[in-house]
Amino acid sequence: MTRTPDATAWMAARGWAPFPFQREVWRAMAEGRSGLLHATTGAGKTYAVWLGALQALAGAVGAPGPATPPLTVLWVTPMRALAADTLRALQEPLPVLAPNWSTGARSGDTASSERAAQNRRLPTVLVTTPESLSLLLARADAQQTLGQVRLVVVDEWHELLGNKRGVQVQLALARLRRWQPGLCVWGMSATLGNLPQALHTLLGPQASQQGVLVRGEVPKTLVVDTLLPERAERFPWAGHLGLTLLPQVVREIDASATTLVFTNTRSQAEVWYQALLEARPDWAGQIALHHGSLDRAVRDWVEQGLKAGTLRAVVCTSSLDLGVDFLPVERVLQIGSPKGVARLLQRAGRSGHAPGRPSRVTVVPTHSLELIEGVAARVAAQAGQVESRPPPHQPLDVLVQHLVTVALGGGFTPEALYGEVRTTAAFADLSPEAWRWCLDFVSQGGSALAAYPDYRRAVPGDDGRWHVPDARLARRHRANIGTIVSDASMTVQYLGGAKLGQVEESFAARLKPGDCFLFGGRLLELVRVREMTAWVKRASGSRPAVPRWNGGRMPLSTELADALVQQLEQARAGVFDSPELQTAQPMLALQQHWSALPGRDTLLAEVLASREGTHLFLYPFAGRHVHLGLASLLAWRVARQAPATFSIAVNDYGFELLSATQVDWPQTLANVLRPVDDATLLQELLDSLNASELAQRRFREIARVSGLIFQSHPGERRSSRQLQASSSLFWEVFRQYDPHNRLLAQAQQELLAQELDLARLQATLQRLAGLRLALHPIARPTPFAFPLMVERLREKLSNESVADRIARMVAQLERAAGEADAGPASHPDAATVRQALAFGRDTALENAGREAPAATTRRPRARRR
Repeated sequence: MTRTPDATAWMAARGWAPFPFQREVWRAMAEGRSGLLHATTGAGKTYAVWLGALQALAGAVGAPGPATPPLTVLWVTPMRALAADTLRALQEPLPVLAPNWSTGARSGDTASSERAAQNRRLPTVLVTTPESLSLLLARADAQQTLGQVRLVVVDEWHELLGNKRGVQVQLALARLRRWQPGLCVWGMSATLGNLPQALHTLLGPQASQQGVLVRGEVPKTLVVDTLLPERAERFPWAGHLGLTLLPQVVREIDASATTLVFTNTRSQAEVWYQALLEARPDWAGQIALHHGSLDRAVRDWVEQGLKAGTLRAVVCTSSLDLGVDFLPVERVLQIGSPKGVARLLQRAGRSGHAPGRPSRVTVVPTHSLELIEGVAARVAAQAGQVESRPPPHQPLDVLVQHLVTVALGGGFTPEALYGEVRTTAAFADLSPEAWRWCLDFVSQGGSALAAYPDYRRAVPGDDGRWHVPDARLARRHRANIGTIVSDASMTVQYLGGAKLGQVEESFAARLKPGDCFLFGGRLLELVRVREMTAWVKRASGSRPAVPRWNGGRMPLSTELADALVQQLEQARAGVFDSPELQTAQPMLALQQHWSALPGRDTLLAEVLASREGTHLFLYPFAGRHVHLGLASLLAWRVARQAPATFSIAVNDYGFELLSATQVDWPQTLANVLRPVDDATLLQELLDSLNASELAQRRFREIARVSGLIFQSHPGERRSSRQLQASSSLFWEVFRQYDPHNRLLAQAQQELLAQELDLARLQATLQRLAGLRLALHPIARPTPFAFPLMVERLREKLSNESVADRIARMVAQLERAAGEADAGPASHPDAATVRQALAFGRDTALENAGREAPAATTRRPRARRR
């Protein structure tokens, strides 16, 4: 007779009592039901699902007695960094509730000795990542190894839902469910808007009908405030505050036991960490740096210091966004706008990370308009306006990779696997034609590559089952499983010493021996580059470069943009009821005086004539991706009426169109803003951009995921230049000899959906059509127009030249505005501007990503067709 573990008693022994939502999860799991648990960070999600699993499974799995049960639970986490911390949390109740269960973790960080032991026998509970799970599915004995899994838990499902890694998880779950029809699947999420869709995507169209959506509502105090500058500049531009709030940040850190200082990019993290050390040298050893490019050992040391409470502050990026419990953290500072409500809530939850403890996040603005974003984020968070994360639809590159994985993992028959794949939300409506194309692609690379044996990756045998015919191709596939695509990176290592981490190859290629750069909080001198390793030594006294990495492209979300416009509407009505709006009041008052403030009922446009030509400034407040597409579209529509060339600058609030020739915008603007049907908009957008070049860059990622090119071979690493050359070759071959190749179409679809946000662009055009157009001629750049002009200048001039230009422009504009109204004059000098330019440029470039190297400026030539 088996004994059901008593989770309530285990919690009571620690002075805890289960929350109602935890009991709800336990009941559902006892009934064998799958589901999604959504609760705030630190509310107790892990114990809800884990204790429910132990009660449902520990008494029923394996024979009675001391024997260790086989692999029963897979716990999938999106980050390797979470594996060790998650494993410790899962192990805590086992001595009492399941003493014969074993545990382990398997990811890219797992030691080879432990991996070898797991190859002989996997533990009862395995914490793993989507990539390592796919590698397990690629084992020849995959069904025997994984066929007894009873439960799969997908942690931080909101981080996987909206990308190809989530699709990879969907396909893996379909495979496990085929082997174990009664498989129980639970997801855990926080800060997510589209919960029913998230449940449907996790469980699949059929299973989700019986799925349970549990909302863990635990009272928790959330404080969102803003660090206010002594004086907000009336002419803001990205990064203009730079490090001017550093003294206040130091005071805030000094007042708390442990603080996390979040930045949006790794370059910002390096700059702020170094600035804090220079401001407080006595904090050496008490503050640390954490981002994804640092060596694993460095990150582990920082995480252990946070858990132990021995660190005063850690400057970090999204590498500490998720999952890891740091109970000593009292305070979170967010450098710059979070650009989304979900990101703000996720980071706020790193403080007070336990039920009943308050969470506090403070926004540190990097320019004056971010003061308003700060109060908008607070209002949106209090109203529960959290962003949705739409899942990808039919990414065929992920599917063809999965086909080869399954062919390695025991093989497949096409009919059975087609039915299995269609149980996922991503491929529920996959057509027979698309399926046959995928089979043809993995069997011969499509019609264009049929003559090359390297692309015969899965072929049918005499028994009708498809297998991988070549051991070399099998090794190559296993070495490249996954959907995470990044630029090739170089290891940074001391001469004869430790590894520090990795920088992107494109940054290292610009350095010469003797050049200095800042990395991991250290000033380093490059000695030599050899075999994808940058050998360095300590340096001192030189002005360093800061590495740049391709960042996470974070445009202002729709939810935060709407809240921002509401705040501007309040200011337009003369209501300044928050500290942020009161601090920004001089800037907003000048914008109102020289032009106008927008609201939910108006679309603000400004027209300026200068020596450069005619400037149009338009403020849809739809985020930089939409503004890039919208600006290009408007320029193209205008140029169809009369030949013209436009320079374009965009930010999250609006865009600038500059033409050397005169444009009658009052007569033209309403017509070119007209909404059109989806098909017409799609064609116009493709015509208005260099869509072929942009899609070709997107194709590189697709070629990598689909197995056309390989980021690494066993024992070999390939450079970005090699990967780009290979993908460009395939792109041209397919266009000439296989124009209906479905990966070409996928590249265009991803460009439109992800880079240009076509759905949001169409929604923006529809919204703008219902607004009253408020077009204002202006005599000089307004506070809203000025940052757009700075973005354009950045791409034309060097930092030295643009710094002088900006300093002069600010001084002239302040004089025009009347210094008496602004209080004591404090115009930045050129040196201050240069420092802020470097700060703002790194941020803008990383947020823009590789597809738009000139972060906010493009120069499409629009001609009459």
